[in-house]
Amino acid sequence: MKKDLLEIHDDLLARFGPQHWWPGDTPFEVVIGAILTQSTSWRNVERAIANLKKQGILNPEGLHRIDEKELALLIKSAGYYNAKARKLKEFMNHLYQNYDGDLDRMFSRPTDELRQELLSIWGIGPETADSIRLYAAGKPVFVADAYTKRIYSRLGLVDEGIDYDGLKDYSEKNLPRDAVIFNEFHALLVKLGKEHCRKTKPVCCGCQLEKRCRKRKI
Repeated sequence: MKKDLLEIHDDLLARFGPQHWWPGDTPFEVVIGAILTQSTSWRNVERAIANLKKQGILNPEGLHRIDEKELALLIKSAGYYNAKARKLKEFMNHLYQNYDGDLDRMFSRPTDELRQELLSIWGIGPETADSIRLYAAGKPVFVADAYTKRIYSRLGLVDEGIDYDGLKDYSEKNLPRDAVIFNEFHALLVKLGKEHCRKTKPVCCGCQLEKRCRKRKI
């Protein structure tokens, strides 16, 4: 099975090229983006991040000090802005209470312990926690999102009813445990999902994995 996933990775990389994920100038910016991107498009997140940069507060001290209501207005474009403002403040409070605002100290924790710690913070679920660990902390963990589930199930690799942790474990067991590969493969699956393997009316013509998918009824 490792051969299958690696071949899929290589096929998609040859088709789409490196995706250069995650967009963000610093690990801290990646963390903020991972929280803001919940239930919205990246374009909306970019506008919110631009507002934070314009105000000069896209840094631990700035987001820790700003009033939650004022923060909500700055990130309005990201949707669910009141809830997301609270999520950001909860993360910042945790970072300062436990690490004096030092993100590197937080990220120095063992990979599994870091996940449990992130999940203990209000508003951070498994996918967001894993996005932070992979893209901001550089930990070798796989982010198994809806695109991954859709593509794997259509290829017959997993059952459609598989849960998040099952999908994540499957990917980690069948790929080399390497943060670079996990990063690129996740990004490539998202690219494929957006361009070809759509939720409704998939565009199979021109899909790099069409031959692998022929026996699947979509």
